[in-house]
Order: sequence, then C-alpha cells, then structure tokens
Amino acid sequence: MNMKKNLEQKLYDLALKKTEYTQIIEKIGREPNDLELGLFGSLWSEHCGYQHSKPLLKKFKFSNDNILVDAGSQNAGAVDIGNGLAAVFKIESHNHPSAVEPVQGAATGIGGIVRDILAMGARPVALMNSLRFGDMSLKNDIHIFNGVIAGISEYGNCIGIPNVGGEIVFDESYNNNPLVNAFCLGIVKHDEIVEAKVGDVDNILILAGSRTGKDGIHGASGLASQTLEEESTSKSTVQVGDPFLEKLLIEACLEVIKEDGFVGLQDLGAAGLTSSVVEAAERSKKGVELNLDQIKLRDISMTPYEIMLSESQERMLVSCKPGNEKSIIEIFKKWDLEAYQIGKVINKPYINIYYKNELVADLPIAPLVECPTYTLNPVKPKTIKSNVQFNFDIKHFENHVAEFISNNNLSSRNSVFRRYDHQVQNNTVIIPGHSSAGIRVKETGDTLLLTTDGNSRYCSVDPYKGTLITVAESCRNISTLGGTPLAITNCLNFGNPENPEVYYQLDQATTALSEASKFFNAPVISGNVSLYNETNNGAIKPSPIISTLGILKNGTNITKSGFVNDNDIVYLLGIDNLELDLESLHGSEYENYFYKSVTGIPEIDLDKEKILQDTNRELINKGLINSANDCSDGGLLVTLLEKCFLGGKGFEFTINLNNNNLIPTLFGEVNSRIVISISSNNEKKLLNHLDQSILPYIKIGKVKSDDFIITQKFSLNLASMKDKWLNKLNHISN
Repeated sequence: MNMKKNLEQKLYDLALKKTEYTQIIEKIGREPNDLELGLFGSLWSEHCGYQHSKPLLKKFKFSNDNILVDAGSQNAGAVDIGNGLAAVFKIESHNHPSAVEPVQGAATGIGGIVRDILAMGARPVALMNSLRFGDMSLKNDIHIFNGVIAGISEYGNCIGIPNVGGEIVFDESYNNNPLVNAFCLGIVKHDEIVEAKVGDVDNILILAGSRTGKDGIHGASGLASQTLEEESTSKSTVQVGDPFLEKLLIEACLEVIKEDGFVGLQDLGAAGLTSSVVEAAERSKKGVELNLDQIKLRDISMTPYEIMLSESQERMLVSCKPGNEKSIIEIFKKWDLEAYQIGKVINKPYINIYYKNELVADLPIAPLVECPTYTLNPVKPKTIKSNVQFNFDIKHFENHVAEFISNNNLSSRNSVFRRYDHQVQNNTVIIPGHSSAGIRVKETGDTLLLTTDGNSRYCSVDPYKGTLITVAESCRNISTLGGTPLAITNCLNFGNPENPEVYYQLDQATTALSEASKFFNAPVISGNVSLYNETNNGAIKPSPIISTLGILKNGTNITKSGFVNDNDIVYLLGIDNLELDLESLHGSEYENYFYKSVTGIPEIDLDKEKILQDTNRELINKGLINSANDCSDGGLLVTLLEKCFLGGKGFEFTINLNNNNLIPTLFGEVNSRIVISISSNNEKKLLNHLDQSILPYIKIGKVKSDDFIITQKFSLNLASMKDKWLNKLNHISN
C-alpha cells in the first residue's frame, strides 16, 4: 500500500499519468528508477514535450526565403535582415513561477529568454514583455504586479540589454495567475548561427556558469505543467537569478563560439541539465555519458535526481572537439566563470549517467524525446447571450472621457517603462509607448521594428476571429510606422488543455495564426505554449500573444505616433464614414470598462487590412505622413487623445459629429483603421495616392497648438486629463 502511494506521489510531482508510466515501462523494457522516472517526467511534461499542443503546432508550415532556421528546430527562429545579418528572436512564458514568486519568476523569465537567443550565437539587442495582471484592487494582485515589474527591471537593467516596452493588460481572469511573456531579439551573421548539438563521438561536454543548486526542481514538470493550486505551489520550484553573472556569461559565450573546436551551445532552461543534454544529443543522433561527480554544487547533499532536474539559472552547455576543451574553459575563467568537463559524446544513442562511479541511469534517447501527444475532440464553449443597455445620456462628458482614458487598460505605461533601461547599447530609435519599438542595426542603418499584441477580450468571444485580429493588429503596428512585417513569434497562453472547451480555443487560435501569418507573409518562426493557466476560480481568458518583427529600411524617416506640427491635417484611413453604429461597442474596451461585459467582436476583412497596411507604408516611403497611429482599443477618441498627449498638441474636429451616435463613433471598435497627420502642402499628393489605392478614407480634423480637443458638441481640456492618464499606474507601480 505504501509503495503504491509512493508511486502515486512521484507521478503527481512529475505530472505523469499512470498510463504514461505504463508506456515508459514498455519503451525501456523495465521499471525506471527514481532518477530515470524524473528524466521522463520532465521531458514528457507539457512544458517540455508539448503533449497537447504539438499536433496543433504542425499547422505552422508556411515559410519563405527569408527564414534561415526551420521553426522549432533550434532554441529560437532566425530571419534574414540583409547584408549577411540575421535577426534571431523568440517569446516565452514564465507565468506560473511569477504567480508563486513574482520578482524571481519574472527575472528568471528574462534570463531564460536571453540565453535562448545567446544559444543561437546572437548578441541580444532588445527585450520586450507582454504582461497580464488581475484585479488591482486585490492585495495579492498588486503584490504580483509590483514584483513582476521589479523582477523585469532589476534583472534586465543589470545585463545591459535595452527593454523597449511591450504591453500590459488587466483583467479579472488573471487574478492570482499573471501572464509574464518575455521577448528577446538578437543579431548574428548568417554564417555564425550556432546549433544546439553535441556533434560527433568523443566530443567533450562542458558546463559553464553558475553552480547547480536545488532551485527550480520540478519547475517544468510540476509548476509549469499543472494548474495553480494553493496547496501545490512552492517557492522551491522557482529559480533564482543572478543578472551580473548572466552578463558575463553572454560575453564569454560570444567569445567561445569563435574558438577552434567549438561545436554547439545549449541553454539550461526548463528541466535543466536533463533537457539540454538529451535534446542536444537527439539533434546529433548520438548518445551522451555524464559524470555527475564533476558538477560543482551549491549544496553537496544534492542527489543525482536533484542535480539532473535542477533549473538553476545562468548555465550553458558547450560541446567541443576533444583537445579543445582546455582553451574553451580558459575563456570562461577569463570572465570569472566556472567551467568544467562533465561528459562526452558516445555513439550508442543512450544517456548514461554516472554518480560515485556507479551507473545510475541508462536510458535510450528516442523515447525520452518522443513523448505521447493527445488530441481531443474540441467542444465549442457555450455562450450566454446577454443584452447590454448602453446609456448615452452622459451629463458630464469630459469627466466620462477622463475616467475612461485613465482606466488601467488605457492609461500610460510610462510609470512602468521608465523603470526599464531602454537606451543602453545606444541603438533604441523608437522608445516605449509608440505603435512599435525600434532598434537601429548599426551595420546597415536599418531599423528593426518590434511589437507585442494580444486581445483576450476578443478571443474569449471567438478565439479564431480574435486571433486573426491580433495578428492583423500586430502587423499593422509595424506597418503604421512604415515597416514591413518579416516574421512572427508567439506565446499561446490558455487554460487546462484536457478540458475540451479549452482545447477548442487552442485549436481555433492555432488555425487562425497559421492562416493569418501566411496571409501577411510573416511566417511563425518560434514560440512557446503555456497551458494549465488556471486557479481554483477558473481559467484565464484565451490569450494568444503575437510578437511581430519588421524592418524599416535605411533612408526612410521614422514616423512619430504623436501629433507633430500645428495645423497639420488629420485623416482617418480605412473608413469613409466616421459614424459607427451600436454594434461597434459590443466587445469594446468601452463596454468592458463601463459595463463589465464582453458581448461581441468586430469583423475583420484581411484583404482590406492588407490594402490599409500597404498604403500606409507607401505614404510613409513617399514622405507624406508626419504621424501615424493604429486605431484600436478604446476607439477613435482614445487614439486622438494619445496622439495629443504624445505630441503635446491639441486637435479640432472639422467634421460634424452626429449627437445621437456620438458614443459609438468615438469609442466603438472596428478593425483596419489608422489615424494619420500630414502637412497641408502634401494634401493633394496624399489624395492622389489614396484615390489610386481604392482605400477608403475621411478627413476628420486638424492639429491645434492648445491643450484642447474641440468639436461642435464638446470641448475637452487635455491638461488635467493627460495628468490622470500619465500617472494612473503610479499608485501600484512605485
């Protein structure tokens, strides 16, 4: 009886099913020992093995000639950016660790994504984040928010990589279950892209960086592959980061990869030494022999099980040809880092682990990396139709607008962004807070545009259409500033995939992402899946996060998001009738904030969207646009307010507004709209181009020098409104 309970506890700790335990016995022909079971548990976990998502990710087949590394084959994706250079980028989640220990959970999320880029041989040049938090009236969610921001800023600022912003969203579905998705971009020469492999027989395996400790054990198999239940969460499963050591590790690895005899580089991330060694061996179709007695430990009482499953941070695995290990180890020593041989490559495709001169694990590589996958019959969630009675009889309209623009989801993120060092390395040309961030490529003068986008409101109503809209908006944010979308990385954040309704959401979202990425010629080249995002109160709203990389060629002026010049003329592209109907409020941020409901989703026409993006890009290339801003969350008035705030200007409507439809027109959300401003002497050229493009448009007003938005119906004083917008998050971020 005790033995049965003991096995059940082990399987629970490793998130293994009893049927999977039976499969393990069948594959290796015997019962595994505890260490071997730990290896299987980690590598077969949802976090490492993608049990429920791997079949769905096969939809991402589209590629083009710019893509240099097959999606999923290495630690990150790589896309050609010209002149023999590649952009390497990826986004990953650290959600559950951040819920348990916000500071270290977020910090080590940054450290881990940086090492993924480093493992490709690229120098990291930019960070971004997509963050989701719960109700900021709850003490624990305020604690999580402050901890996550502290972890990101403290770790990121120390390693010398600019954090150029991202997005932050608040919703009650993230109570006690934040989403912390970290993005990193690196640059490398085509011929210097590194693979995570072990190479040929007798090659040497070297472990470099931090010592191995007990932090992070079961991080992949337990914390990241199960729902967040209070009794199962433990801070011991959260890793602890050292940004100063990571900075040294970056420089040392970039030097090591140029050394004679170097073969491969792999980050020790989820499942630690287990995943890094096994996955690198599998890529080379070889086996490995490890000697755990050689590994330097923080705690000498650690068992082989703990050593292999530790997720201690700031560690890298290096493979090199025999005879070159000494020179490589010396490079690490020069950077004050410990490095030492821990094993070698063998021909037999097994992992043999020795401890105190005994063989403590002897497993074939193939079954370790070929975990069982599961395909469910998706069930569309039942939706309860609700009718919202909008009240348009607003007596104090200016107060109404001030409250809306300063709500947590629309207010300025400046109080967060100012805690990030976004100017280190001196290549940030578009700072946080604009449609996309911008990093200069020193070698070419081109600008790489980066954006992260997600809309769980829309996806909660229709995950397919919501994901289409998210991809379109992510690409639009690149095109709004004149860039061409190149490629996409994604982080798919969902609840428990064993629930057929959650599986339906994931299935619909991956289908939409596959179709939309092909439509916009921006292949999905890397990404991450984070499932089991649930607490006892239920699952998060489906949250596919899309990060798009684009390029703005040298010689093209960088377009501002805010208004630039007094008396500039303002046009709305993508629509020829300013007036919107009641339907545009359903599913909008306006409905979400004032009525605490989400009852619809706007339509999306991808062909129309493409015309809009292509036309806006052409207008910028012709030098006709002074400012451009995507019109999305919050509607037209929110976009105009942001343009005024960013540019320190005012605005006057020169078109009549229908008082009966004022609220839908100003706050309704429809897709495929961009607000631009131009100099009056460019208006004729603009209209000639727009008429040739068949893109609908409408002239709506002009930029003013004063702090007001003026119409025939109302006048908004921007000075006090801007102060509320700018400082709303101060009370929770300081």
